[in-house]
Amino acid sequence: MSRELVRFPIKNSNSNSFIEGNLAIPDNPIGIVVFDQLVSEKLNKNKIATLLFALLSDEEQAFDSQVEKMTSKIPGVVLNKFNLSLLTKRLSMVTDWVLSNPHTEKLQLSFFASSTGGAAALMTACQYNIASIVIRSGRTDLVPNQFLDQIVSPCLFIVGSREKSFVKINKGTMKKMRNSKEKKLTIVEGASHLYEEEGTLQKVAEIATQWISQHFTLRINTNSIGK
Repeated sequence: MSRELVRFPIKNSNSNSFIEGNLAIPDNPIGIVVFDQLVSEKLNKNKIATLLFALLSDEEQAFDSQVEKMTSKIPGVVLNKFNLSLLTKRLSMVTDWVLSNPHTEKLQLSFFASSTGGAAALMTACQYNIASIVIRSGRTDLVPNQFLDQIVSPCLFIVGSREKSFVKINKGTMKKMRNSKEKKLTIVEGASHLYEEEGTLQKVAEIATQWISQHFTLRINTNSIGK
């Protein structure tokens, strides 16, 4: 297993700003997952490389926290975590790096994301050949319909049983994804939005790993037959 701390400079910002990621590559990996959730250990044990990173810099996260603490809202201010254009650009930047890095460029690529990161993952997937996408409690209602029409990658939506509004949101998104090769909604019993209940996050890791492994293997086998 090789591990590396990766820094991605942020364009159009001061020279000290960056987002940071943790790259882990097991021996003989079958693919790589770019994501922002800490379920990497389960994936690594199944020969899947991971790049765990935050879509926002420390300064951008601090700005969001300050604005959220204000008693009066500032007109026209959009929190960075809700700026889908920004989040999509960041994920695209990291994806380009993965596809050009000598240690990962030949690996099949999947996304795992949550909340507004899930929306960014769907929008970014329109630009690349993504093996599969896993979205946990995603704000997929924020994705414009024209992007949903372009998604062809297999998509798994994971939602906690206590997240009634997210169940509705993700079901609505699935109906609009008319060109996706495969789409599925899995509900984790007893889980709330933060998956703090005992065993729920581990369940998410198991479900995600099975889905991602299945589609990596399917692609590998398909490519082998075609040769």
